[in-house]
Amino acid sequence: MSDDENLSIYDEIEIEDMTFDEALQLYHYPCPCGDRFQIALDDLRDEQDIAVCPSCSLMIRVIFDLDDLPKPPPSGDSAAPIPVAA
Repeated sequence: MSDDENLSIYDEIEIEDMTFDEALQLYHYPCPCGDRFQIALDDLRDEQDIAVCPSCSLMIRVIFDLDDLPKPPPSGDSAAPIPVAA
């Protein structure tokens, strides 16, 4: 986490205060510049917690619990593990 120490974080926002776009699988939150901070659901599942604004240099830290994130949609047989003999 030493990389996080070098980041300049504008604010810390609870995920409950963000809006989830189900179609894009993104959380977003208004930025003071007029655009929106955004972070992908997959990034949150990978335990990344920095949302960025695409229009300016501001970043926010998203406060969340992995267990509270929307569950991934059930996938077909193609994602099922295949046993392999070693």
